[in-house]
Parts: sequence; C-alpha cells; structure tokens
Amino acid sequence: MTVIVKQPLVIDSHCHFDFAPFAADPAQAWTQAQQVGVKAMVIPTVGSQNWHTVATLCQQFSGLYYGLGIHPFFSHQHSADVVAALTHQLTNAKNDERCVAIGECGLDFAVADVNRDQQLQWLQAQFQLANEYHLPVMLHCRKAFPELLKLLRQQPLKMGGVYHGFSGSYQQATQLVDLGIKIGVGGTITYRRAQKTRDTVAKLPLSALLLETDAPDMPVSGYQGQPNRPERLVDIVTVLADIRGDTYAQIAQATTLTCTELFQIKL
Repeated sequence: MTVIVKQPLVIDSHCHFDFAPFAADPAQAWTQAQQVGVKAMVIPTVGSQNWHTVATLCQQFSGLYYGLGIHPFFSHQHSADVVAALTHQLTNAKNDERCVAIGECGLDFAVADVNRDQQLQWLQAQFQLANEYHLPVMLHCRKAFPELLKLLRQQPLKMGGVYHGFSGSYQQATQLVDLGIKIGVGGTITYRRAQKTRDTVAKLPLSALLLETDAPDMPVSGYQGQPNRPERLVDIVTVLADIRGDTYAQIAQATTLTCTELFQIKL
C-alpha cells in the first residue's frame, strides 16, 4: 500500500545509509523514508573503505548526496597516505553534483589510545581541501570542543559546515554559528532529560539549524535498542517544533532551505 505524505518534505543532513540495516535493501529503505516525507539525504563517509560504496549508492537513487572524509573515530584504520587518497578521490568527484561536502571529519578524543596530533593534522588537511574544492564540512566532535573551536578560528571555512549531532550549550552553539557552522539537530532532543540541548535549539535562530538522524545511530526516544532510521526524522521535526513553538511546516521549510544552500543541492 502506498503511503501518502501529509507533512511538508524534509532533508536528513546526516545519515549513514550505507551501513546495516539499510545496506541489505537500500531501495526499500529509501522508499520508506520518502513515504513519510524525507525528500533528500546527505550520506557522510568515514574513510577510504566506504568512499566508493557511498558514491555508487548515490548514483543509484535520486535524492541521495554524499560527503568524502576521514572520520577520527576510525583513525586506526587509516593509512599514512589517506589524505593523498582523499585528495585523489575529491579530484575524481569534482564534476559529480552528488558530492556536496567534506566529511565526516573532526576530532574524537574519547577514542581509546587516541593520537591527538594525528587527528589534528588530518582535520587541518581536510579544512584545506574543503576550501580548495569549495565544499562545506560535516563535523564530528567528542571531548575536543576547545581544540575544534581553535582550529575553526585559525583556519576559517569558506563554505561553512555543520556540527553534526550537537548536544552542547547555547554558548558553544553561538560560537559555532558565528564561525559559519550550522547546528545539526538529531535524536538527542527527543529525550526530556536532554534539557540543555533542548533549551539551546529553542533559542537559536531557525536559520542556524539542520535536521539529521545519524541513522542507524542516535536513536529517537521510544525506539531505544533499535537501529535508527531516516523516516524517524519526522519525530525529530515534531519535537523540535514543540520545543520552539514553531509549526512543522516552518521547521521543514527553513531547514530545507538552509540545507540546500549549505550543500549547494538542487532539488
């Protein structure tokens, strides 16, 4: 049975659509997302191990876009020449309108036996590539906010970016927004205990926010223990609208505009 979309269309700005459980049947998974109103999706990569897979996936389905990056969490899986390999991949994708970002990239000092200097070097290199190829960045950060902020100030991003999975304070958010970084709003806000983050997204300008699921991670309240899915973006929009006092349509319209402008997506 075909489901009729009743809500305004939205974009999932961060979904690992090449991961399980979606990889088994991406056509069905994408159909399910579209049926509830998800009209586009940006898929981050984590390293050379999935650059080609994600690029190929986005060629198969209209509405899917991707970023190319070196994820700090998987640092131990990257070879010494990973930056050179990324540069080569970006050159090959230069004329691919589906390649819309550098990322997922960032700093993760919560990783066991973390090599901070290496992560910083790789992130600096990716910032340079973002400016060279005129692309925004998709940022990941854990236990490293001061270091990330310092680098963003030292090496400004010409095309901006988005801080994915934000769960910080209003002060941290405004510092990022002042540097041209959008705030990725995901499943965290669906939990009432996340009051700091809920208060932050309520106070920020709507134009500073992007919607994301981070599926299959970052489960939405009520679905704990299950893989997250892109169709649950509608739950995030519903909660965000309630927190802010906006309508679902206002959230959908504003975040879609912001997302298409940031990633230079032509829907």
